[in-house]
Amino acid sequence: METTTTEFFHDFRQELLVGAEANGSFQLSEFMEIVANELVETGVTEGFELCHYRAQRGMRVDGYWFDDEGMLELFVADFESRDKLISLTKTDVDTAFKRVTNFFEASISKGLSGELEITSPEYGLARQIADRKGAIRRLRLTLFSERSLSERIKELPDSVVTGIPVSYQIWDISRLHRQRSARSHKEPLDFDFEHMFGSGIFCLPAHQGTEAYQSYLIVMPAELLASLYERFGARLLEQNVRTFLQARGTVNKGIRATILNEPGMFFAYNNGITATAQSVETRMTDAGLAITRVIDLQIVNGGQTTASLFHTKRRDKADLSRIFVQMKLSVIDNKNSETIVPKISEYANTQNRVNAADFFSNHPFHVRMEGFSRRIWAPAQKNVQRETKWFYERARGQYVDSQSKLTPSEQRRFKAEHPKLQMFTKTDLAKFENVWDDHPRHVNLGAQKNFAQYARRIGREWEKSSDSFNEFYFKRAVARGLIFRATERLVSVQPWYNGGYRANIVAYTLAMLSEITKRKKGHIDFLRIWNEQGIDVSLESVLSIISYVVNEDITKPPDGISNISEWCKKEACWDRIQSRAEEIEKLLPLDFYSQLISFDERDEERKKARKTQRIDNGIEAQRQVLSISSDKWAYLHRELSARALLSPKEESILKLAMQIPAKIPTDKQCLVLLDTLEKGMDEGISLD
Repeated sequence: METTTTEFFHDFRQELLVGAEANGSFQLSEFMEIVANELVETGVTEGFELCHYRAQRGMRVDGYWFDDEGMLELFVADFESRDKLISLTKTDVDTAFKRVTNFFEASISKGLSGELEITSPEYGLARQIADRKGAIRRLRLTLFSERSLSERIKELPDSVVTGIPVSYQIWDISRLHRQRSARSHKEPLDFDFEHMFGSGIFCLPAHQGTEAYQSYLIVMPAELLASLYERFGARLLEQNVRTFLQARGTVNKGIRATILNEPGMFFAYNNGITATAQSVETRMTDAGLAITRVIDLQIVNGGQTTASLFHTKRRDKADLSRIFVQMKLSVIDNKNSETIVPKISEYANTQNRVNAADFFSNHPFHVRMEGFSRRIWAPAQKNVQRETKWFYERARGQYVDSQSKLTPSEQRRFKAEHPKLQMFTKTDLAKFENVWDDHPRHVNLGAQKNFAQYARRIGREWEKSSDSFNEFYFKRAVARGLIFRATERLVSVQPWYNGGYRANIVAYTLAMLSEITKRKKGHIDFLRIWNEQGIDVSLESVLSIISYVVNEDITKPPDGISNISEWCKKEACWDRIQSRAEEIEKLLPLDFYSQLISFDERDEERKKARKTQRIDNGIEAQRQVLSISSDKWAYLHRELSARALLSPKEESILKLAMQIPAKIPTDKQCLVLLDTLEKGMDEGISLD
């Protein structure tokens, strides 16, 4: 049963109030973070930094993000913690955008930073705007509102401020509701090519004889492709491709060389682009069939080509007029997009595999973590009788989708079993893990870049030993999440905290805690934290001490660096904080060190968990193998033998499977059978 916008508003408000209390944050900050996280997850924006500033001179800003392509995004809030849903008028919109525009103008040309406290986030932003004056190519102003626009406004007219092109977007409560309610959990892009470029794009239908889906072959002008990427950026790329680009950088040297030196050969040299859409509109012209409109165009392969065309045009002033790109466009309706689009993306990217590119929501790692989260009960917290679960959202929107078909009483039971504050996403997991095991700088680079780094690392580790990702790993990840969120709350209530850089302080605090325990040849007892579902007073004290030193350090960047958030993204920032490890060690209470577990104890826990996981893998493999009849194993044997694709080992084990149930393969033999089954599927052999 779908909720109305009014019902969604009240649910959203409760989510916000609970989140603000649990995270120790102001309601305005929690509101901005919730909406910004939605947009980061769906590729509307690359990242978000909190920065609240209001002045009587009609200036306001509540957040910002500088991307790598010369765009600055400034966010402004319309939020008063209203308890009723009311309309957002055009006058309100104009006033909000005028205030954030005034902040930008005062920063870029009126020396606003000179009037601000040097350690405040607003100083860093204003100073950075002034310093980057020549590098800011585009400005996007985004309004977050807890109210609802009386009529849906897809786009506001662009303008120019201090010579810089400006675009506007509004995320009101209705638009947020539509996004969360959408099957794909993202707002589709609607391209009207005739309106945008004056004409449609000529195409060749490639779906005669099938009603399953429509497909078109298109020769896409590079200028048009670069223009779309400049305007919509990562939203144009299917989520898996965004991860791929985060992992590899933005410009391919080979593609760039062809653009600059042999533009006429680009079509011949380049593999082209694979894309999907929910629907298209076509019109027959004298010159042939033309696509005039596309709903939700998503590039699932060719993101590197698209980005490289844009960057080479901008950085090298390249002429794209002679360059064309072949595009295969498949029209997949919304109903089937969740199952078909990932397969198209996976198969289209097979030629250029990168771990992060393959690390999609259906990767076995995510599937296993999801399985643990649905099965493992977390111990009841102190003075609470009921046990709960930590809900891992493997694919975006699962938490809401899981409740969509439940009755009101079933929904109450679900929320009691899976509290909203115990839901965590792939990007949350990457954040919890990377501050301990990789590098805090990655976390400070933003959710998507941090996830790309995590994806690369876990992809490599999974290939080496998937048994390492077991129940202990899941419980440890949750414990790390408990510490992470506890640190956020602690920092927020410290007397020295001025409201800025909390994310940076938390990341470096936990990284330093990890560093100190390594120096002491010990480890945090994560299983104890899991069992207690929280941290004790001793650890709270340690986190308070470390966070104080971290805040003191990061708010004094070297000469020449004005923006503290940018300083926190640099290797030198972590190096300098690490150099204070010995100083911090002496400040920590001795009872903390006595609670650390030894390397041997930790290794014993890991060893037991890996052994258990191997047993679980074998049991699951046997279950899958025994669910397939002996006749089907015989068919697989016959087909693979005819193609000479069986090894002697596979041959003998398949013959054993052909005797089920008279003979039962062992767990290890079952693992071989599943690999053989996958080999058959790769050859197009279906047991169905």
